[in-house]
Amino acid sequence: MANFGGHAIPGSFFLLLGFWLTVKHILQHYCRTSKPKGRQILPPFFRKMDYTEGGFLMFGAFVGIMVEQFVVDGPHAHLYNTENKAWVKLMNWQHGTMYLFFGISGGALVASTASKLVPAGVDRLALSLALFVEGFLFYYHVHSRPPLDAHIHSLLLVAVFFGSANTMLEVFIRDNIILELFKACLFILQGSWFYQIGFVLYPPSGPKWDLTEHSNIMFITMCFCWHFAVAMLLVVCISTVVLFTVKRFSGRGQDMEFGMRNTASKSSSQKALLEESDEE
Repeated sequence: MANFGGHAIPGSFFLLLGFWLTVKHILQHYCRTSKPKGRQILPPFFRKMDYTEGGFLMFGAFVGIMVEQFVVDGPHAHLYNTENKAWVKLMNWQHGTMYLFFGISGGALVASTASKLVPAGVDRLALSLALFVEGFLFYYHVHSRPPLDAHIHSLLLVAVFFGSANTMLEVFIRDNIILELFKACLFILQGSWFYQIGFVLYPPSGPKWDLTEHSNIMFITMCFCWHFAVAMLLVVCISTVVLFTVKRFSGRGQDMEFGMRNTASKSSSQKALLEESDEE
């Protein structure tokens, strides 16, 4: 991660996950609320979405671990150098550990979707632990760094730990659309903030930031609030578009079904009239 691309990759991962969760949870909420109370079973389509999400988490975690280990200056699976008596690239190992727990959460999601023997909520518990591990490692990741570097990473912890607590609540409070969309919002916030960290610490172009200037710290704190507002706005816009689209297509389907029923009833009534006229 010691470059702009190293922050853009996890940033893109979290942005895609946040957008995906927004669409998925809105669709689930619509299906739950549009059905009668006695028919709350979701269509098989949502099982496929969970398999896709779990596979995406495991694949992303695998790619992240491989990149962290086997880049040109990576540790190449060496943790300790006995000749120099020193640890080998611990920062890469920390990043790989973060990816590992997200891969575990993907496996838990696939297992809970595939088998009813897996207790309900295990997937959310695993995701909450993955977020906690990410924040726990990041907390001890930025010591002895310049003030702005440490501060911009500490702001990321706000999104990470709030996301972990929110996902833990979902273990006990299931199918709550507010918690689900807030979780998606925090993932989008994480993704955009990873990009912000990359632009500040490793700007692709333009002048470099003064990492010791206090006014830069003040601006970055305000900028984090702007990122949060944009993340919430994106969740609202995506939810509105998805709901509008689903209602429009479902309405067409109902109109077609109603039209087919009317046609069938008319044909049956005409047939009955013809039979009566034949009898007369």
